[in-house]
Amino acid sequence: MSESGESERALGAQSDDGGVWFRVEAPGADAVELCVVSPEDRTEEQRIELEACADDVHRGYVRDLGPGTLYAYRVHGRYAPREGLRFNDSKRLVDPRARAIAGELKWHGDQCGFLREDGPDSAHPDPVDSAHCVPPAVVVDDRFDWTGDTFPRTPLEASLIYECHVKGLTIAHRGLAPELRGRYAGLASDSMIEHYQSLGVTAIELLPVQHKLDERHLVERGLTNYWGYSPIGWMAPDPRFASASDGAQVHELKTAIKQLHAAGIEVILDVVFNHSGEGDHLGPTLSLKGFGNSTYYDLDSRRPDRYRDFSGCGAGLRTEHAVVRRLILDSLHAWVREYHVDGFRFDLAGALARESGEIAEDLGILRVIADDPVLAGTKLIAEPWDATGGSVSGRLPKGWSEWNGEYRDDVRRAWRREPTRRGRLGPLASRLTGSSDLYAAAGRGSTASVNYIASHDGPTLVDLTTYEQKHNEMNGESNRDGPGESFSDSWGIEGPSTDRAIIESRELARRNFVATLALSLGVPMLQHGDELGRTQRGNDNGYCHDGTITWVDWQIAERDGRFLDFARRAFALRRSLATFRRSVHFTGERGSDGARDLSWHDRRGRELTPDQWETADAIVALYDGRPGGERMLALLLNVGSKRREFTLPWKRRWKTLLATATSVDDAAIVEAQTTVAARSLVLLQSSESETGASA
Repeated sequence: MSESGESERALGAQSDDGGVWFRVEAPGADAVELCVVSPEDRTEEQRIELEACADDVHRGYVRDLGPGTLYAYRVHGRYAPREGLRFNDSKRLVDPRARAIAGELKWHGDQCGFLREDGPDSAHPDPVDSAHCVPPAVVVDDRFDWTGDTFPRTPLEASLIYECHVKGLTIAHRGLAPELRGRYAGLASDSMIEHYQSLGVTAIELLPVQHKLDERHLVERGLTNYWGYSPIGWMAPDPRFASASDGAQVHELKTAIKQLHAAGIEVILDVVFNHSGEGDHLGPTLSLKGFGNSTYYDLDSRRPDRYRDFSGCGAGLRTEHAVVRRLILDSLHAWVREYHVDGFRFDLAGALARESGEIAEDLGILRVIADDPVLAGTKLIAEPWDATGGSVSGRLPKGWSEWNGEYRDDVRRAWRREPTRRGRLGPLASRLTGSSDLYAAAGRGSTASVNYIASHDGPTLVDLTTYEQKHNEMNGESNRDGPGESFSDSWGIEGPSTDRAIIESRELARRNFVATLALSLGVPMLQHGDELGRTQRGNDNGYCHDGTITWVDWQIAERDGRFLDFARRAFALRRSLATFRRSVHFTGERGSDGARDLSWHDRRGRELTPDQWETADAIVALYDGRPGGERMLALLLNVGSKRREFTLPWKRRWKTLLATATSVDDAAIVEAQTTVAARSLVLLQSSESETGASA
């Protein structure tokens, strides 16, 4: 491509046959210098002032450079924090559109100027050069053989999402070669693909793989930002999960995605655009602060040297500004076009929708993303709240799904040990049928709901049934961090137990959770390791631990694989039954369930009255099977503390498909009456294909 070709107009570093175009936005800056960095000692071999254009873009073409070139920027301008300006040419900056960064961002001593910032009251910028503290970006070779790759395009209603951490999932897997453990390559290994497929997983959702920074307070406590929710490189794969950081991470992630696609498995990225790793007013200047602090960040209008913070992690991005929107969209486009990513989960999307501190009526950047043609057909999933109580739940436009926190909490409450509590079955019924109470008013359907019981953010499935209190002491924050009420239950004793009755109660509760997830309308999501029995020993905020407390222990299933077998059977049932694997479009008033093939009955076979929803602890959901041409299904729910006799509402013979309290290997035949154990569920299928007479 010539100097006047398309790469001249593309932001970032773009190579052609003769050299490299460098193009970066720096609103309000006086000048921008390109720094060509030595690969040996990371000193600057050249400084080249870029041409300033009318649109705040600074650009330059450097001949005889190519892929593998290391580079950074220095930006000149006013340093006036009280006016929101933080230009400082002593800081070497990371390109916001870097495609790879050569090494991890690490905290060093004060002599690097990385640990100390002068703060908001200083009239002068920190003069200490940060050149040896900030790793340079890499000009990458975009060539990759995508021949034969196709996007699986699995419909949402047919999806099973598996949330996982690249390292945590594979690092302790003894069936993987050592060089694959903890790496992108390990995700797509034969052993892992076999595991996904055995569960029916259609998509893996990766915790952030954007290049990140460890916060200073963690480093000082000997901890790390293991989850990765502290981005610096918006388009740069994290080198923690690759064999090298000189650009190898790009090829290795693309290779893994291509291999996963070949197995029919989609890749969804958890992305962070609500804040950056630069933190608050005392945080380091690494990238956006130095390129245009008042443009990129949402400043406090009363004190421009401070930032609005709706993430709890420092400065929030100013998502209503065209420059920031362009950065976000360019990042998403790069992941789709260059990596063939299938979708995104947006961290704290409630914060993204804010403009001037308030959630925008049209939801701002979230609607722009939904309308973007490049992102059409990708899966867009929101974490619909922010850290300060703001929420866009139920308001998202067509094309979006969202993590359903109401589903998580109501299902946890329903199967909790609360013998005196009533009214649990009404909320549980809403969650089983797609949460129409949340999405009907906006005319959305059941696939708006991403259903989950546990995620990275909170207790594991095992810990939900083992601890009633959080145990985050190892985090160094006096056990104050982490979620609030998790609706967990220890079943009699806090922590591990050898009491057989307690163990059985806990195992039954876990089976109820997985069965409910498998038999609910919507999009199920399973957290990695929950199918095995992973524990974090009561820690419900493992974000800062890169060790055995957060890694998946694959030997659990070797010791006892019964729960894994149950999870596989439950999700196999979902795949085989169209009743639970369909999209229902909600219409009418809030609360309309939209599932016209479904009726609710008490345990004596009579249709439920409104009053019974508040008092019943045992009910029947009857699916007549019409949408998929299937035989009738009966889901028997008993959340009470006593076993219950059920009279089925139709006179016919039934085959047991799933029972959380007993083995169903023999597919027991049930007549008009059956017994359901306390705190358990049973799924029955009619042995007749035609509808029968009402009982």
